[in-house]
Amino acid sequence: MTRVEIEGDIAAARERLAANLADLINQVHPRAVVHNTVADARQLVAGEFQQVKEQLVDANGVRVERVALLGAAVGGVIAFVMVIRSIFRR
Repeated sequence: MTRVEIEGDIAAARERLAANLADLINQVHPRAVVHNTVADARQLVAGEFQQVKEQLVDANGVRVERVALLGAAVGGVIAFVMVIRSIFRR
């Protein structure tokens, strides 16, 4: 390799390093971290909501048996909490 080729390689490597460093700084900037965290949370919530919706609704409409089971479970939790509260209030 000639000196000019080596200097060209060094200059190209320097430019790649500068670009990589700028990308890294942008990724760890507090605003970028907050934005990425919020985006990830939104995606997670949307995915979980879609899974719950698939459990409760099908092509024929609302799955009444699943909704009834969910209602019974919520009612059971509420009753359990009320019993526990009444025990500890005494």
